[in-house]
Amino acid sequence: MRGDDKQQLDVFSYVSPEQRIPQNHPLRLLRTMADDALRDLKPRFNKLYAKTGRPSIAPEKLLRALLLQVLYSVRSERMLMEQLDYNLLFRWFVGLNMDDAIWDATVFSKNRQRLLAGDIAQAFFEAVLKQARRRDLLSDEHFTVDGTLLEAWAGQKSFRRIDDDKEPPAATGEDGGSNPTVNFHGEKRSNDTHSSTTDPDAMLARKSRGSAAVLAYRGHLLTENRNGLVVSTRTTQAYGDAERDAALLMAEAIPGNSRVTLGADKGYDVHNFVGELRHMNVTPHVAQNDTNRRSAIDQRTTRHGGYQVSQRKRKRIEEVFGWMKTVGLLRKLRHRGLEQVGWVFTFTAAAYNLVRIRNLTGSTPQPKCA
Repeated sequence: MRGDDKQQLDVFSYVSPEQRIPQNHPLRLLRTMADDALRDLKPRFNKLYAKTGRPSIAPEKLLRALLLQVLYSVRSERMLMEQLDYNLLFRWFVGLNMDDAIWDATVFSKNRQRLLAGDIAQAFFEAVLKQARRRDLLSDEHFTVDGTLLEAWAGQKSFRRIDDDKEPPAATGEDGGSNPTVNFHGEKRSNDTHSSTTDPDAMLARKSRGSAAVLAYRGHLLTENRNGLVVSTRTTQAYGDAERDAALLMAEAIPGNSRVTLGADKGYDVHNFVGELRHMNVTPHVAQNDTNRRSAIDQRTTRHGGYQVSQRKRKRIEEVFGWMKTVGLLRKLRHRGLEQVGWVFTFTAAAYNLVRIRNLTGSTPQPKCA
């Protein structure tokens, strides 16, 4: 029998968003783990907000919305608010009912700034990491470190001489307008003499020899080798020794006094860096760079089977960077300033850990240990 094409909408609905989401949906386990982490953050939230006044966006809802933005590669907070308006799955995950009003995108961004001041991203990251440790997913002995270039939200035209207040010269024959063509040929540009007027913390850097130099930051990760989970993050300016300096700081912060191993690529094969690791009771499983030079890693390290294992395991960190840049949209940053970039980088790493824990533990939530 042919059904009727009725256009009249029902006045009331008796089906809740909870009933609409399948029990085996991948977001269910992520929602459970995110709620566990947010419960640990309640004391921090209480300190950030005044006891009186008009209620703002609940920080738990705000963080769950930001988590959706990372997981579903939503490129702007304005588009995120649009999705929350009509996407039932998003409403359920954030904790909104069908009749709840959606926040203004500007108000949402202002409330996010408050979480930045409270260092909530790092606290959320540590709460997620605690769940991985409770599930015995972390290695306490074997780690990998690496860094990547994060392109800043600033153009080359904003990179101007520090002592020059004039506008950059327009190319001959081109009309100025609001976006003039600028000719930088013959001008020596460096981080010592130039700075971006759009994002002063960004520095000119290149990924490799022969590639174009861009305004960028550097993001650094420390992962454990058992399951490739991120255990520490850092964000620095894109200066020459940033990767090795950040690696030493993260290695120094590894808990415990027992000897650990640290895998890294050829860029870390420097005598000073390797010597500092040995001084910190860290065995440097760094890839040898012996092209026209003498490697800082000798046979006393490479003869062990664990060195070869570390060289295989260390490539997992590239998977993390790949996920953060493609799914997490960090290939081109959408925030300015070292503090904001670091906040987003750490929060994206926490989102990756949530997805990784879900994939490792299966589709059903595990009971919380007492």
